[in-house]
Amino acid sequence: MGAALGSALKPRAGTVIWAAAGRSHATSKRAEIADLVAVPDVAELARRAHVIVSICPPRAALEVAEQVAAALAGRADPPLYVDANAVAPATVQEIGRLLGEHRVVDGAVIGRPAYERGRTVLWLSGREAPAVADLFDGSPFTAKVLGGDLGPASALKACYALQTKALPAVWGALSDAADAYGVRDALGEQLSRDGVDLAEQVAALQARAAAKAWRWAGEMDEAAAALAAVGVPDGFSRAAAEVYRRMAGGSRGHGA
Repeated sequence: MGAALGSALKPRAGTVIWAAAGRSHATSKRAEIADLVAVPDVAELARRAHVIVSICPPRAALEVAEQVAAALAGRADPPLYVDANAVAPATVQEIGRLLGEHRVVDGAVIGRPAYERGRTVLWLSGREAPAVADLFDGSPFTAKVLGGDLGPASALKACYALQTKALPAVWGALSDAADAYGVRDALGEQLSRDGVDLAEQVAALQARAAAKAWRWAGEMDEAAAALAAVGVPDGFSRAAAEVYRRMAGGSRGHGA
């Protein structure tokens, strides 16, 4: 996603830089193909950029913002900071307090990495959201502004993620339970009467989450925090987070 966002910004920005420290060979290759310019680390990027787009694993969003804040100390012209991560509204609001609410834009990407228009939406909220939307005008990302506060874009992403990630995780949970009780075949037979292929549903879940389960666990944790903050039961998301953690085998990945 980072390479796609960077590529989308090139027509307006001219040069797009990215922080290369600790990134994988695959990430570096995608950035090279997108004609992005590598800089050593987040601190160097923060010192040079006019607009920063943070796209990282949800659990790292606040840490990245803290690195940026440290690097910006004393800079007279701080950049706009777009947090485009799948985090709870409270997380992006904390980032706003850290970097200055008037300089932070809440972003939520819904869809796949976009290289052609019509498939992926970048939702934005915050005082400078219109300015960021303008940067993506004519790009493969359809930018939409939700208002001037921090949080609405992240809230939308959290709610949307309930049906894209929490609901599919139910298939993994019920399949594991049926296996443990020795009734998986019977369950599959019963579901088939309702027109549902259990094996197909579980295979689809495993295929989608194969490389991203560790990342989706963090997203579901953030979605749970978003629900709990407004008094909505958050057990769906927390259970989904645990399903994905088990699928990932407790591994901790590193995002692009």
